[in-house]
Amino acid sequence: MTDAIATQPIRIAGGDGQEMAAYLAAPTDPGTRGGVLLIHHLPGFDRWSKEVARRFATDGYNVIAPNLFSREGLDLDPDDAAAAARAKGGVPDEDFIGDARAAVEYLRSMPSSNGKVAVIGHCSGGRQSVLAACNIDFDAAVDCYGAFVVGTPPDGYPLKVSGLEDQLANLSGPLLGLFGNDDSYPSPEQVAELDRLLTEHGKPHEFHSYDGAGHAFFCTDRPSYRVEASLDGYEKIARFFTERIG
Repeated sequence: MTDAIATQPIRIAGGDGQEMAAYLAAPTDPGTRGGVLLIHHLPGFDRWSKEVARRFATDGYNVIAPNLFSREGLDLDPDDAAAAARAKGGVPDEDFIGDARAAVEYLRSMPSSNGKVAVIGHCSGGRQSVLAACNIDFDAAVDCYGAFVVGTPPDGYPLKVSGLEDQLANLSGPLLGLFGNDDSYPSPEQVAELDRLLTEHGKPHEFHSYDGAGHAFFCTDRPSYRVEASLDGYEKIARFFTERIG
């Protein structure tokens, strides 16, 4: 763990070459280290997402958090960009994969990189974390209550997404899943189905579900925040990252 980190807003070329905003947080200590691709939640590229990036940087990792809603306008207020993206049904999977690949290439090109990279996401970013790990080479992936990794969204659901059942056989690294037992999307039944499919495909994974916690229990800015579940979840993430990319 280190208190010596540096943060900065950066811009990189996304998957289609279009400029994409991102937030970079990294230790200033000498040496090489693993990288973390942090996928923001559905509310967007907000203050809490940057706080999480700094947390992982103090844990000793190079962290990049891309603004997946950059196509709505690089200088647009994050809340407005998120609203505009949701109105369109979210970021298409193919656009996301290209942007995630560009962010991973940036992490691996850093002089302090040890070549290992993990991906982690919350909410919609949890699903996208799994999607990324099915299409890009990662050393580890973390899904924090990602909705519709399996299953079909109900009518009226704001995002145009589908389950990833047909892609799970391509999962590139071990998966850590952290879920709330009071969540509806994903429900405990959907978590159990994801567990079954990963076991069927022989994919290493470790799931933990918390009683008394629903969706977004990590998010300190929301009433759904659950301190005990969050603290335990961060301990499990820290161990997982140490084992896989440390």
